[in-house]
Amino acid sequence: MGTQKPRILPWLVSQLDLGQLEGVAWLDESRTRFRIPWKHGLRQDAQVEDFGIFQAWAEASGAYTPGLDQPDLPTWKRNFRSALNRKEELRLAEDRSKDPHDPHKIYEFVTGTGDFSQLDTSPDTIGEDSTLDTQEDVLELLNDMALAPLPDEGPLALAMAPENCSQPPENPLKQLLVPEEQWEFEVTAFYRGRQVFQQTIFCPGGLRLVGSEAGDKTLPGKPVILPDPGVSLTDRGVINYVRRVLSCLGEGLALWRVGQRLWARRRGHCHTYWAVGEELLPDSGHGHVGEIPKDMDGGVFDLGPFVADLITFMEGSRRSPRYTLWFCMGESWPQDQPWVKRLVMVKVVPTCLRALLNMARLGGASSLENTVDLHISNSHPLSLTSDQYKAYLQDLVEDMDFQIPEEA
Repeated sequence: MGTQKPRILPWLVSQLDLGQLEGVAWLDESRTRFRIPWKHGLRQDAQVEDFGIFQAWAEASGAYTPGLDQPDLPTWKRNFRSALNRKEELRLAEDRSKDPHDPHKIYEFVTGTGDFSQLDTSPDTIGEDSTLDTQEDVLELLNDMALAPLPDEGPLALAMAPENCSQPPENPLKQLLVPEEQWEFEVTAFYRGRQVFQQTIFCPGGLRLVGSEAGDKTLPGKPVILPDPGVSLTDRGVINYVRRVLSCLGEGLALWRVGQRLWARRRGHCHTYWAVGEELLPDSGHGHVGEIPKDMDGGVFDLGPFVADLITFMEGSRRSPRYTLWFCMGESWPQDQPWVKRLVMVKVVPTCLRALLNMARLGGASSLENTVDLHISNSHPLSLTSDQYKAYLQDLVEDMDFQIPEEA
C-alpha cells in the first residue's frame, strides 16, 4: 500500500518563495509563471545542484530518506514531473529542456496561487508497487536513466566529461530514425513448417511478397518472389494448396518503413494475418495481432516501444522485446494448432533490431575491443560499453516522434 504524500502545489509554491534551490524561481511578480532546471540525462556538464528540486520533493514526499535509502535521481525527476502533470491547476507553458546553455521548463498556474486546499485535491501516493500512469512517464524514465549514480564516485555523482563539452555526443543509433535510410530485412518462408526460402535484402522503398514475377512493376517496394512449392514439397495435395495461396497474392503483401514505424498492406485477394513474435515462434503464446488490411495501410511495428522494452530488458526484465514479424497467408492464424501445419508462413526480421537485442543480451560490448555491427546504412561497426549503449538508447527514445495509440 502507498503512503500519503503532501500536496505538491503548496509545497512547490513555498520552495519558489524561499528561492533556495538552484535555478528554481518565479518569472513574474504575479507569481503565476516559474522555471525548473531540466537537464538532459546525457548532458556532460550535469551537476548535483541541477537536480535539487527533484531530491527535495523526494524527501518531502517520503520517497527518499538520506542515509537510509539509495539515491535514485531518475526516479526522483520522473516522479516530480508526473506529479505536476496530474494537476489541472498547472500547465507546461514552455519546454526549453534542449536549450544548449540553460535547459529548463516553464510552468504556469492557470488558477492563481491562492488557496490550494480546495484546488489541489488529486491524491499523490507512493510505493514500490506504483506504476507509470502515462506513456509520457515511460519516456521520462528512458530520458533520465543516464542520471543513475556511479558506484565509485559517491552517492550522487554524475557521469562527467571534459568541461568544454556541454552537449551530448552525436548518437550513432539515430540513423535508425532517418526516414530515407534503408533497413535490411531477412525474409524466410515456410510451407507446412518446412523452410523453403531465405533472403536478406536492403530495400529503401520496402518490399512486396509475391507469388510470381508477373505484376505491376511500377508499384513501390522490391518484389520478393516466394518459390514454387513443387521444388521442395512432395505431397501433391499440399503443393496444389500452396500454389493456390501464392496465386492469390496478386500484387503482393507490401511492407515498408516510414520513420520509426513499419506498415503493411495487401494488394491481392489472399487474406493475411500477422503477429510480432520471437524468431522461432510466431506468437509465443500471446496470439496474433490482426489481419493486414486490403488496399489500406496498417501499422505492424513501432520502434519506440521496442527501444523502451529494450532498455527495460537491460535493467533486468526477463521478457526480451519482440521484433520478428510473422505473416500467415491464406488461412486463419494458427491459434489452436501448431503453426507448422499452416500452408504458408513468412517471417520478416529487421536485422538491425536483432543486432540491438543481441547487444543488449551481452550487456553492451565489454570493452572497446568488441564491436557490434548494427547494419545501419552501411555504417561502421559500433564499439560501445554497456553504459554508453544504454545512454544512446535513452537519447534515441527522447528524440522519437512517439505517438500514443488511441484506445479502442
